Amino acid sequence: MTLSQKPVGQASGDALLSLFGRTKVVIGVVHLAPLPGAPRYDGEAIEVIYQRGLDDARAYLQGGCDSVIVENHGDIPFSKPDDIGPETAAYMSVVSDRIRRELGRPIGINVLANAAIPALSIASASGAGFVRVNQWANAYVANEGFVEGEAARAMRFRAKLRANGIRIFADAHVKHGAHAIVADRPVEEQVKDLVFFDADAVIATGQRTGHAADLGYIRMIKEAAGLPTLVGSGVTPENANDILDIVDGVIVASSLKHEGVWWNAVDPKRVGSFMAGLRR
Repeated sequence: MTLSQKPVGQASGDALLSLFGRTKVVIGVVHLAPLPGAPRYDGEAIEVIYQRGLDDARAYLQGGCDSVIVENHGDIPFSKPDDIGPETAAYMSVVSDRIRRELGRPIGINVLANAAIPALSIASASGAGFVRVNQWANAYVANEGFVEGEAARAMRFRAKLRANGIRIFADAHVKHGAHAIVADRPVEEQVKDLVFFDADAVIATGQRTGHAADLGYIRMIKEAAGLPTLVGSGVTPENANDILDIVDGVIVASSLKHEGVWWNAVDPKRVGSFMAGLRR
């Protein structure tokens, strides 16, 4: 008997179509307020934090977005993966479960910085459909210091949880960092490393939160990936259609917040206007 095996580096189907039933998607980001255990947490009632996250998620979905990613962006400065306490996973699991139940569709999880294993734990506990991992393969120097790819540990952990249905959305040439360690290898090759390590979708970004990437750079990543590709920073009403002409989806937050500032609440009017201007 011959065993059938998925070719190395070949994702299982189109992750966007599988998750959302379409191949051009808009995903909002729920930037959670500082959680207990984080330096900026000031003792605010946890139910207030949960409600704020739920309100933002609801504003995205009611405005027409396809999904949200729940992210602990208020936990600045971010810890390295092994220094993130269990309290972060606990609180994020609760709010993510509430958001997923409220929205009734797949959501994503991103635990900063680069905490793929906590993210998979939260996704499994809350029923989320995917996780975002900022450094899936190779390594770079970030604000947090030296950050290594999490693919090997994370994929084994996902298998241990029997949670192979949780999709991996991996950043290419991730923002907020220096890539001198791998500078002798073209970005296209680094993108192919994500595919080789079984990512399901690839995310292109600018240099920092809210920074738009060059369209030529985005096109290069899309062509190198051969997977569903999204843009994960700097998406605005002015450039969204040009970006979506190239890639399969956008992850958007700052431009949909009050005053265009990432830590503010989501502005339903901005969401509605943004979605109305798309030609998906």
